[in-house]
Amino acid sequence: MPGSIDQLFHIPDIEFDPGRTLAVEAYHQLRADIIEGVLKPGEKLKTEHLKDRYNVGAATLREALALLTADALVISQHQRGFRVAPMSLADFRDITETRATMEAQAMRLAIRHGDDEWEANLSAAFHRLSRAEERLTTGDVPEGYWEECNRKFHETLNAGSHSRWIRHFLAILYRQSERYRHLAFANAPADRDVHQEHLEIFQAAMNREEDLAAALIERHVRATLDVVVAFNEQNDKPLAERAAKPQSRRQVTAKSR
Repeated sequence: MPGSIDQLFHIPDIEFDPGRTLAVEAYHQLRADIIEGVLKPGEKLKTEHLKDRYNVGAATLREALALLTADALVISQHQRGFRVAPMSLADFRDITETRATMEAQAMRLAIRHGDDEWEANLSAAFHRLSRAEERLTTGDVPEGYWEECNRKFHETLNAGSHSRWIRHFLAILYRQSERYRHLAFANAPADRDVHQEHLEIFQAAMNREEDLAAALIERHVRATLDVVVAFNEQNDKPLAERAAKPQSRRQVTAKSR
């Protein structure tokens, strides 16, 4: 129903919202440019420049920026316009620790309450993610396809918890971590086998090994923070000044994921 928590912080779907197609398209384009570092953390978003860049009118642009403000990727400065939300190591650490704790709790609840349908959905999500990881380096998948499969895998894990509030807050935290994940993978891919991490999480969940699955998901979430921390220590500039340069996702190997 309108106003339900499932609709809060929901990325709009163009197909099911034809009346707002232009604003939603602008939202997705702006969002991608923020996540990939084309629009830098703290950068002022000048309406006149963005209108030309994304070929939209002022009203459409304002609606797209309002959606990004709800996502906490853009900050509204009252009468002074909009800026890209800043980035910091402290912010990512907070996001990661909160997300790791909630992911572990969601995993425990899912293992206790997940039914046959949850298992079937999880098997399908893991299969799609595995195929995306196999094809990532060959260019056989569209831009962002791996990210979508990864998000769906985590969402399916959490769905078994039957907690709408946990799923709601985890969706926010997942999206907030995207910029940091992109920064880590674009600038300093970790020497880690993320497919193996996903496999171990999947197997523990299907085997209903609650303690193991919870520990694995926490370690998996914190691993990217470790990469960003190491990357931060190896560079002189503040984290916010090293936003990821735009590049193709296929340049990042499946193993580094």
